[in-house]
Amino acid sequence: MRRLILSLSALASCLGAPAHAETSQDEQFWLNLTSMGSIKDDLVYFAEIQPRVGDGISRIDQALFRGAIGWKFSPSVTLYQGFAHIVVPVEGGKDVNEERSFQQINWTLGKPWAGELSSRTRLEQRWRSDGDDMGWRLREMLRYEKPLKPGSDALNALVYAEGFIALNDTDWGVRGGFDQLRSFIGAEVGLPGASTLEVGYLNQVINQSGGDTRVNHVASVTLFFRH
Repeated sequence: MRRLILSLSALASCLGAPAHAETSQDEQFWLNLTSMGSIKDDLVYFAEIQPRVGDGISRIDQALFRGAIGWKFSPSVTLYQGFAHIVVPVEGGKDVNEERSFQQINWTLGKPWAGELSSRTRLEQRWRSDGDDMGWRLREMLRYEKPLKPGSDALNALVYAEGFIALNDTDWGVRGGFDQLRSFIGAEVGLPGASTLEVGYLNQVINQSGGDTRVNHVASVTLFFRH
């Protein structure tokens, strides 16, 4: 477990600190409310609302609304098609809106070290109100959770890392290549029913246009309502 956390930290440092780039930092708070469950048999869904408070946790930096419908091929594999709407407030100007279509596959990879390792792969098609091009982006998350008390899911240690790769350039500022890396460490708390609460620290390293780097230090709270 400790070895996995150290590996994630080293990866974040390597990707997030170009030798000649300017680095800016911010403290943020992200709240994610997600409802998920079965529509009928193997037809499933998820829907989420996620406000992100930035600029030293003083104002809304982004508001994200996302939903998807999926098919559960097996207990370990689910494929989704979804859509997202993102609002980026601009002080003294017009808000920037982004629309995304995405395809996603969730895999449960196995149960190493008495925990659970899973993968989430997402391919996004992105359009923004301040440009005309469509951006393609690939995201890959590896997630590991481990019960802190053997035989109980009441409290799990949780780590994950998610890499983002932009697949093309756009006229609204994206440059193909490494886009960002998110690394999380925290805990998953079991709630009544199958719902869970995830709390912890998320480090977000963003490769900005012009070669500069932005690092966000995020207090992250995610509530999953499972039906």
